Amino acid sequence: MLSPFHNESFTDFSKPENRQKQQEALKLVASQSAREYPLFIGGRDVTTGRTFKSMNPSHTSQVVGTFHKAGQAEVDLAMKAALEAFEKWRWVAPKERAIILLKAAAVMRRRKLEVNAWMITEIGKSWPEADADTSEAIDFLEFYAREALRWSEVKGATPFPNEFPELNYIPLGVGAIIPPWNFPMAILTGMTAAAIVTGNTVLLKPASDTPCIGYLLVEIMREVGLPAGVLNFIPGSGGEIGDYLVTHPKTRFISFTGSKEVGLRIINLASQVSPGQIWVKRVVAEMGGKDTIVVDADADLQEAATAIAASAFGFQGQKCSACSRAIVVEEVYDRIIALLTERVKKLTVGPPEDPSTYMGPVANQASEEKILGYIEIGKKDGRLICGGAKAPGEGYYIQPTIFADIQPGTPLDQEEIFGPVLAVIKAKNFEEAIRIANSTEFGLTGAVWTRDRYKIEEAKKKFHVGNLYVNRKCTGAMVGAHPFGGFNMSGTDSKAGGMDYLGLFMQAKSVSERLI
Repeated sequence: MLSPFHNESFTDFSKPENRQKQQEALKLVASQSAREYPLFIGGRDVTTGRTFKSMNPSHTSQVVGTFHKAGQAEVDLAMKAALEAFEKWRWVAPKERAIILLKAAAVMRRRKLEVNAWMITEIGKSWPEADADTSEAIDFLEFYAREALRWSEVKGATPFPNEFPELNYIPLGVGAIIPPWNFPMAILTGMTAAAIVTGNTVLLKPASDTPCIGYLLVEIMREVGLPAGVLNFIPGSGGEIGDYLVTHPKTRFISFTGSKEVGLRIINLASQVSPGQIWVKRVVAEMGGKDTIVVDADADLQEAATAIAASAFGFQGQKCSACSRAIVVEEVYDRIIALLTERVKKLTVGPPEDPSTYMGPVANQASEEKILGYIEIGKKDGRLICGGAKAPGEGYYIQPTIFADIQPGTPLDQEEIFGPVLAVIKAKNFEEAIRIANSTEFGLTGAVWTRDRYKIEEAKKKFHVGNLYVNRKCTGAMVGAHPFGGFNMSGTDSKAGGMDYLGLFMQAKSVSERLI
């Protein structure tokens, strides 16, 4: 019998032995820069002769790994392997599938510092941010394993005279897993594990900025004995194989995390029936946000400022849950700006392999250019408090930036920036602050800081987000405790890490036998 689920503990890097082990893991990763990675299809390595390189955003001339690139022919090959594997994997008992996830969690826990090192190197996470990402990946494996067992016992039918009714949950088929680069192990692992443990087989197309981390999950799953064809690894460009994956007549579902624009394109393409397609495709999409922390006059301003800074600038603001707006009532507006400035000016920016670094680089050149463009807009629309430029170094480093006096309806109030830029907006009162918070097309996360019980209740009812936090930061959702997913253009509110999530990868079959 399994013990109850509990979240994975974070590594204590104040201990010298842990710091030393993490440094050794970073050296191990650095030593593998010349490695060439194949596709993995049907239990076999596949090379295509067409390659692309994964680069270190902290040191832009440094290669992290070289990957063979999948084209449409390889998608077809992977689909064939996945379809063949599905005919066996679908009948494997939920307990046996859950054991695979539990074994993978044990391996990932053993290799935790190595996984951290890949994220520090390939996407520029700080040590604590990388460790939290790996811990969440372990949580997903542990939680979904237990959830698979619970779902296998659910029989959602009531008694009926002279019949024996049942409701069984069965897998969907072959799915396309399209994860993001910002949580390259946690979200990728969660999406993949949920599909696999419910009896589906998958085609995993990792984000082009983080293929090494995706391949690491493949290695772990191979180590624990996942049967051939259940997980197929097909890195490649979205332009070349993304649409093909989504429109393929044998793709039964698409699980996607990324931008609103790409998510809407996937939803649109998936709604169109391809020749030979016999089902309505299911799309599970998480598409970002424009997240807000509201601060009322009676809040603990010191704690609120600390929460805003952590939510806005952790992992360079590259979280769909990151605080992009602080909406502050006018009575404490100037005080919050002063407290934020004090905290943010202390943040260090630089290579994340240095454990003292708080902020590393943004993901790539395109991200850097986009963020700097928004900073220029902010200089016209608001009052620059701190930051506002590139930071020194070879990588894609940007100073943590705060703009005050941003007006509702302007780009920094409405549009997802996905970088270390915070807009501070003044509200006349708490009610107006909530109205401004709800004024975007998104609805992912939010937080309110107040001691007033009536205002807390008002926020719980009227703040329209999928994840609302009271008197804490708006990032850092924990598997099990904070099922994650948003409203409106933030996606399909899939609630990853929650008790409803596995149902998205299954379909219910009603069977009733008449007793004669």
